[in-house]
Amino acid sequence: MEKSAVERDEAAESDTFDLVTSHLPRMSDLANRIVGHYEKHAFAWDRDRQNGSWNDKVWHDRFIDRLGNGARVLDLGCGSGGPVAQHMVKRGLRVTGVDSSPTMISFCRDRLPNQEWIVADMRQLALGRRFGGILAWDSFFHLTHDDQRHMFMIFADHASVGTALMFNTGPQRGESVGVYRGDPLYHASLSPAEYEALVAQFGFQVLEHAANDAEAGGRTVWLCQKQ
Repeated sequence: MEKSAVERDEAAESDTFDLVTSHLPRMSDLANRIVGHYEKHAFAWDRDRQNGSWNDKVWHDRFIDRLGNGARVLDLGCGSGGPVAQHMVKRGLRVTGVDSSPTMISFCRDRLPNQEWIVADMRQLALGRRFGGILAWDSFFHLTHDDQRHMFMIFADHASVGTALMFNTGPQRGESVGVYRGDPLYHASLSPAEYEALVAQFGFQVLEHAANDAEAGGRTVWLCQKQ
């Protein structure tokens, strides 16, 4: 089966940085373009996502299995709502989705009108509520190192004892640049040791961790719980 544009671009990311670095702006400038990038490509990204394979479902099921029926999930960087949010709703969860792209959120409202959808930047989120689950999937790794560190305070502010937290990162510390629809796409990761320290500092415990998990398209995953 032919790969979708999303899968082709993700597979090429490790090579792309070496090829295009000399022609790119500074990393900080590329990081600041992420919000505009997803709004610009919202229709194409949604189409590719719907047509592509869902090769990370195994981790979403592990996350859902730790939540009770009717639990509320905060989905940070929810994209267009499919397939992840749709699957959570089918499994009996209530979703509050947050994305910086108004177009992405409009897709979510069309697909799942009975859930809560918010246009906001996850880095500035302060809902004053706590959730049974917090998900930052294929979104958290677009933040700079400092913004990722700051997110652990936001995770903690929206978590209660027992809250499940799942996010994915790179396997080691660094920054890289992929390409989607001809535009550079920034990624960053802290070191595994620093993620472990941040998880503990903000009152979470790592339950499961996998680096470059072949079952999930090579993703590096952290499944945690608030203590």
